[in-house]
Amino acid sequence: MRDQNDIAIVSPRRADPALHSQARLRIRTRRLRCCRSKVFMRLSLGFFIIFSVIFASASIVRTAAAAQAYVIADAQTGYILEEQEPRKKLQVGSLTKIATASVVLDWAEKKSGDLNQAVTIPQQAFVGTSENNIGFQPGDSITLRDLLYAALVQSDNIAAYTLAHHVGSRLGSLLPSDISSKFTPVDAFVTQMNALAKQLNMERTRFVNPHGIDYRVKPMPYSTAEDMARLTRYAMNKPSFRFYVSQKERQISFDRAGQRLNYMLRNTNELLGRMGIDGVKTGTSARAGQCVILYANRESEVVRQGQMETVYPRHLMVVLLGSANRFNEGTALLQRGWQLYDQWAAAGRLADPKKLL
Repeated sequence: MRDQNDIAIVSPRRADPALHSQARLRIRTRRLRCCRSKVFMRLSLGFFIIFSVIFASASIVRTAAAAQAYVIADAQTGYILEEQEPRKKLQVGSLTKIATASVVLDWAEKKSGDLNQAVTIPQQAFVGTSENNIGFQPGDSITLRDLLYAALVQSDNIAAYTLAHHVGSRLGSLLPSDISSKFTPVDAFVTQMNALAKQLNMERTRFVNPHGIDYRVKPMPYSTAEDMARLTRYAMNKPSFRFYVSQKERQISFDRAGQRLNYMLRNTNELLGRMGIDGVKTGTSARAGQCVILYANRESEVVRQGQMETVYPRHLMVVLLGSANRFNEGTALLQRGWQLYDQWAAAGRLADPKKLL
């Protein structure tokens, strides 16, 4: 019989090797499942990100395709990054005023025309248009410069007609007498607009008036997204034009029966100042639908090769015709355009001559 103070020493029982092996297997299985779960989660996250980008890009393209035609181009080189129905003849509404302003500025430069000269708004300027947001009246006196602002910033039809009437009377005097006698001043001006279009290889464009109001008899004036891109590049190379179309607001003045009147213009381009956009013009008519041309800038890219540096200005141009929502679609196209531009730049900016404006 053992005493209560005696300590019984019990030998440890040896674990069954089979049970130990099973335990280790269960631990390894758990670890493997955990690793697989982490890998699956990482792969799922990766696929989610990839497909999100793909679907985001696809949504941009689908949104843009709702318009009848568009062109996205590098404004510096004229290289077309993407296009849809670029040569389809469409009416362009007040985008016509880009050509109107270009002819006026060319005339002022070549013939030393004074843009500060005051001209009189003619009675004919009110024929065929029901819009008069500024409140002009026949006989008002206003400078050519303020007429340019009114036509480009607030897209005023009366201003565009008055510009054409004044400059056209000067252009008509340069024509042979047997021809000039058959032309009104505005006819002579529109002839010059079409001559400019021909000079710029705008082969599928026809202007019939200086403001872009729909022609009653035929679907005119018409142009294409590609042709309007050519015209815009030409116009935006003029510092004065670029300044006009970059203004969100501008006060103009005109005289009426000895009284000085002021008016604050508001730019019709709602995207101006956003996403680097600093121009250029909207256009709207019953047949044209909603149109817009956007011009956007980013900081120039500097590429170093050895001791040489090459500076690449980054200017993107979007021409959108026949849209139901020009500002939403224009924004989507611009985002898409910068994606395409970055890919093109990374590939060395190679330009297929067939895709140059």
